[in-house]
Amino acid sequence: MCIWRQELVQVFRDEGVLIFFIIVPLIYPLLYAWIYNNETVRDVPVAVVDDSHTSLSRQFLRMCDASADVRVAYYAQDLDEAKSLVSRQLVKGVYYIPSDFETKVNRMEQGTISVYCDMSLMLTYKAIFQTAQLVSMQMGAEIQTKLGQHYTKREEVIAARPLAYDEVPIFNPAGGYGSFVLPGVLMLILQQTLVLGIGMSAGTARERNRYHQLIPISRPYQNVFRIVLGKALCYFMIYALMGAWLVIVVPRLFHFPQLATWEPLLWLMLPFILACIFFGMVVSCIVKYRENVMLLMVFISVPLLFMTGVSWPQSNISGFWQGVSWVFPSTFGVRAYVRLNSMGAALCDVHTEIMLLWLHTFLYFWLACVVYGYQIYLTRYDAFWRYHEMKERRKALKKA
Repeated sequence: MCIWRQELVQVFRDEGVLIFFIIVPLIYPLLYAWIYNNETVRDVPVAVVDDSHTSLSRQFLRMCDASADVRVAYYAQDLDEAKSLVSRQLVKGVYYIPSDFETKVNRMEQGTISVYCDMSLMLTYKAIFQTAQLVSMQMGAEIQTKLGQHYTKREEVIAARPLAYDEVPIFNPAGGYGSFVLPGVLMLILQQTLVLGIGMSAGTARERNRYHQLIPISRPYQNVFRIVLGKALCYFMIYALMGAWLVIVVPRLFHFPQLATWEPLLWLMLPFILACIFFGMVVSCIVKYRENVMLLMVFISVPLLFMTGVSWPQSNISGFWQGVSWVFPSTFGVRAYVRLNSMGAALCDVHTEIMLLWLHTFLYFWLACVVYGYQIYLTRYDAFWRYHEMKERRKALKKA
């Protein structure tokens, strides 16, 4: 209890640790979710360079402008003027129709329309490109129907669309970016802030220690299990609340998909938080200064999100990087949370991920005990030699 109390006092006295433990988990998810709360973008402005000036090119532009995602804002004389509009952020993309567009189509050749997009924002790129793609497919179907010389409307419909289908994006009906990526980001925020806070606290302890060691010379800090469990209890009390805020409250506030009840989320979050705590304690033993952990963990945040398989297909990740991803609890925590909360999976469907998180918990608990035991040994070793140095100095002073 003494270690738990001292660690809790140190957390609330250290402004940097308090920011990572409390402020960032509270504010950052709200900011991130608010930015992507609209899910999709509408009426993205584009510039048009129409060198064809034909009825077919005008039809293509009218259909694009009539779509919900794109708005034809400017008609440019050439590509240079269109690029200037993009550089001034007046438009987000360019549709270029060459002069031989209708001529090629009338010759039964393939017409070409070039699409230039501002890639700084994925949502606008998606809207511009998919609109041009869908309009070109619809115009192609209409041209094919006219050339087919069918006798009835039914034959024309079958020729244009031989297989009727309805496109329904499962698990993300709105096709929004927030519902797609935010669940994985929330779990990653939980791990990263926890590791950053523990590492910064360890750096502070080293800076305040006269021997620059992680463990102080004190009677309560002589038992490794007492140290590890006392610190872990302090962190768990804080992140039990932060975890509930991140995985339950934030999705409800912004109406993101939330299909899981509290029972399976509890079974998932318990091993995940414990695994992150002991993982952070292991990482903290290599932190010499407060700033070191920020350089390490912030740098790998984006690769960790990719390696979870949420923003990049897991099947396309090489075996080496999949092996690297197994080191981090976020890999299995994100996968399990997305399946439970966004896909409506049952607890038995994520049994493997939960078992692996418990394996992470016990493995990192053992490693934390090993590294903290080594830190106790270093502290005693330094204290022993410094005691003998002071003893020799006193003897030398007496002789002098």
